[in-house]
Amino acid sequence: MAGVNLVAVRSPRTRLLIIGFLAFAAVIASWVVFDVLTGADGGTHAVDLTVYRDGGLIVRNALPGYHPHTSTPLYSWGGYTALALKFTYPPFAAVAFAPLSYLSMGHLLAFSIVVNMLALPVALWFTFGALGERYRDWRVRLGATLLAAAVTFWLQPEVRTIYLGQVNLVLMAMIMWDLCQPSKGRWWKGFLTGIAAGIKLTPLIFIPYLLVTKKYREAAATVAGFLFTVVVGFIFLPGDSAQWWLPPHLLIVKDGTRTGFIGWAGNQSLRAIISRFAGSVNAGQDPWLVAALVATVIGLFAAYQFERRGHHVAAILVTALTGLLDSPVSWDHHWVWVALGATVAVHYAITYWRTARARARWFIALAAGLVFVYGPWPDALWETGRNLGKFSLGFLWAPPNTNPELYTLHGDQPSFVEYHWHGIWLLTGNAYILGGIALMLLAGGVAWRLRKTPVSSVTAPQEEKTANIVTT
Repeated sequence: MAGVNLVAVRSPRTRLLIIGFLAFAAVIASWVVFDVLTGADGGTHAVDLTVYRDGGLIVRNALPGYHPHTSTPLYSWGGYTALALKFTYPPFAAVAFAPLSYLSMGHLLAFSIVVNMLALPVALWFTFGALGERYRDWRVRLGATLLAAAVTFWLQPEVRTIYLGQVNLVLMAMIMWDLCQPSKGRWWKGFLTGIAAGIKLTPLIFIPYLLVTKKYREAAATVAGFLFTVVVGFIFLPGDSAQWWLPPHLLIVKDGTRTGFIGWAGNQSLRAIISRFAGSVNAGQDPWLVAALVATVIGLFAAYQFERRGHHVAAILVTALTGLLDSPVSWDHHWVWVALGATVAVHYAITYWRTARARARWFIALAAGLVFVYGPWPDALWETGRNLGKFSLGFLWAPPNTNPELYTLHGDQPSFVEYHWHGIWLLTGNAYILGGIALMLLAGGVAWRLRKTPVSSVTAPQEEKTANIVTT
């Protein structure tokens, strides 16, 4: 028996599993040490989690000092702390958090940390499942998942999501599970993506992706899932839902301005960077609409070309990138998709290493570039005051930035420091969006080269048999 166990341990598949498990355990331990050493507001400062919880309390009429017949409704609630962070999500998000609001804030924070730490490997598990037969063996798939999670865990958007108590990692895992499963026998495929869009609107970008790739059933299921969240919102919060979805308030359109200063450093979207260069939010609006249209055309074109040649995961990721670019607000923690992008780049590098080494090196450079740009560079590298506690990892916080409370108090002002960045600040302060633009141009260039290549002659590494892989 001992001999059999020894042989099993010597198996490359088993070794990968052990290495992955140890690496992921070590990186989780490193975060715990970081949280302990940095003290209050070091590893967690659950600003957004508190907003979610308060939304749930309002649904239950249980927020202290809030009374449904004498107080303002969900979207007129005064907001969290002096920053006045209002509830800026669809009504369904508040309904979804109503059961969780029964937990104390301490227990909810612990729950949020654990769920977010698990959501990353869950998203990677379904990613590898859609990358082909190489990961059919559960040991290979789980080992690769844990190893990739260990390598990408400390990317700034990932740890920022944990820090704030956000839901980005959970939504990403939901979408990857939903869209990476085989279509055969799953009439409801797409429904969970619609549910994700009912919590945050950005996943709606997957509807045009499904349409252009002629996945009409999945597109219909996504729309159905989204409409389900709208109906649930009207059932539990009829007044707030009308305020969000219907004229004259139509808060869904105004949501970008309700979140605070569009040009703030933490916002890494096309609208944010254009506003910073334009010198005001209003001046940047029309150029942003044009830029977003261009990004949508390039992104959906690339997704179509990737999809029809079997690169299903790449198509999903370029669609998610399109949503990040187009959204008026893409906070730094929204960019959690970078972890999957770096992982898939490494997958292609390994696939091509023996047959097309030059191409493999390009993918290695892409993965390294993503880790570099979106890495958790410590603020000890620069000397600038901070507005949001001790946690300010990443290039974005190298230049000075406006205290969001100033926008709440005084509105858009020409004196805001983001309008006056210069030199290296223009690169570091816009790092995520510049990286996203570069990725979109790269994807568009690759798709353009593929457009006239017959599908049968295109090498789609390990992905053409995806429909035969069990991803659950």
